[in-house]
Order: sequence, then structure tokens, then C-alpha cells
Amino acid sequence: MDRLKLVLHYFQSNSESISNGICIILALVSVKLYTSFDFNCPCIPQYNKLYSLGVMFVPPIIFFFLGILVNRHTGVMMEEWLRPIGKRAKNPAVVKYLFSAMIQRALLAPMVWILVTLLDGKIFICAFSMGVDPIYFSGMPNITGLDVVKLMAKVPCKEDMIFRNSTFRKAVSRYVRCYSQAIGWAILLFLILLGAVGRLIKPCFNHATFLQTRYWSNYLDVEQKLFDETCVLHARDFARKCVVQFFEGMREDTVLRLPLSPTPRGRTEKYEEEDEEEERLHGITKQEQVDQLLCKWYLCKPELDVTKMAFRPRVCITWEDHNGRTLYSDV
Repeated sequence: MDRLKLVLHYFQSNSESISNGICIILALVSVKLYTSFDFNCPCIPQYNKLYSLGVMFVPPIIFFFLGILVNRHTGVMMEEWLRPIGKRAKNPAVVKYLFSAMIQRALLAPMVWILVTLLDGKIFICAFSMGVDPIYFSGMPNITGLDVVKLMAKVPCKEDMIFRNSTFRKAVSRYVRCYSQAIGWAILLFLILLGAVGRLIKPCFNHATFLQTRYWSNYLDVEQKLFDETCVLHARDFARKCVVQFFEGMREDTVLRLPLSPTPRGRTEKYEEEDEEEERLHGITKQEQVDQLLCKWYLCKPELDVTKMAFRPRVCITWEDHNGRTLYSDV
């Protein structure tokens, strides 16, 4: 249970971990989908190869676009690439890093699907059994009036009357399956070698540049999330102000006016909440101001220099009751 909590905490720590977890889940889904998929070869020369290649490559294309769709880096990369420059210059290295990370994660599930199909061999047998020369195998059925191509196209169909309990069909299937598995293991070995070479030569390049690129790519992701959270917080406080203002206006319009007499503690809590809401609203109290602010964020994002931030002095706010006693003070 503790290990499961650690794994969940890792995947929830940042967007990169979440993207890795989603891609791993997509890869597992691809394996499960293939094992539960009932592949039946048409055993017709015109359709064997078309159907087999479709099963081998169409699902990986779907998984590839799903990987791009669920990857958070996709939105961050496109926003950084297409945004107006404004006060902040664009960094092409960051866009390239995000694009590379997005493609690598999106290719995981498609590669798993292709490797599983090649190591299994059924799709490869259906696609390329017609290209095998039958003279190298003994026990070929002697069926008069049947073309050799049509005969070889029926090799994947072991239920066919021609190849029922036939050693010829088993030999051809084993031969094509060996080719399929050899290609699959070769691709897997190539990917492992490529990853190993990449890890070995990575320190040979400027590591400081890589750290800078990774830092600013993470910054863009965190900045977008903080902006969304701040917008939600501001919208909630803005909506609360509007709703309270509406009901206050309704109370003033009623004929029967009931005086409110909260306790001093209630007054203090109310003043604290109102002060926090005013602080979160930052003086933005109208729809036009909100629209202008959002437009300014898109057209001219702030430059990356926090030293220009102005420190506002705190205002002394004191609330007293009718006897002169201090109910709330903020210095």
C-alpha cells in the first residue's frame, strides 16, 4: 500500500510525471487491446496484405494522436510557439524540447503495438504468406484447378479443409513467424541501442544549455497552471461579490427591513473575509477590466524579471463598534 502511495505521489508531482503515467497506461491498453482482439485473416489474395497492414499500422496511428492529445506539453508548446512576442522573447530551444518530449511519449504506445504484433507473428503470416516459395516445403496439397497464390493465401486459415492437419501449412507459418519475430527483436534491439547511445553522448554536449531549456519548459507549464488557478480564484471571488451585491440590493428594495446585528466576532470574521476578497480581486471589479486583463496576458506576457515588482505598503484598517472598542485592526 505504501509503495502504491509513493507511485501515485510521483505521478501527481508534476505534469511531466503525469504525462509519463498516461503514456504508460496507453501502452498497457494497446497490449490488452491486441490480446483481446480476435484477428481473422480473410485468406483472399486481394485482401490479405491490405487487411494485415491496416491492423498493424492503423491502431498505432490512433494511439499516436491520442498520446499527443493527452500530453499537456502539446498545449504548452503550441501556445509558446504561436503567442505574440510582446515583452517576452521566444526561445526556440524550449519549443524544440517540448516537441521532442511530446513525440517521444506519443510514440510509446504505437511502438508497443507494432512490437507485439511482430513478436506474435499472426499478422505477418497473413500479410506475407503469399510471397513464400512453396517448393522449399514438402507436403504441399495437390489441388487441381487452384492457383498457387490462392493456395498460399489460405495458409493462415488453419480451419480450411485444404490445410487441416497439414504439415505444409505449419512449416510455412513457422517460417514466416520466424521472420516476423526477427524483425521485432531487431527493432527492439535498435531502440535499446539508440537509447543507450543517447544517454552516453548526452554529457558530451553543453549540459548547462540543457538545464536552462528544461527549466524554462517547466516554468511555462507551472506558469500556465498558476494562471489558471488564479483565474479560478479571482472568478470565484468576483462571482461571490456579484451574488452578495445582488441580494443586498434585493434586501434594500423590500418593504420589511430587518436590521442585522452580528456579534463583534461575526463582524471581525466578516471584515477579514471582505479584506481577503478585495486583496484577491486586485481592484478588478468590472467585466471590461477582466477582458482587458486577459487580452493583455495573451498579447503581452510579463517579462521574466521579478526585481521590477512593486511592493505595496499595507494600509491600516481599523473597525470599531459604537462604544469605541476596536473590533478588527490590520496594520
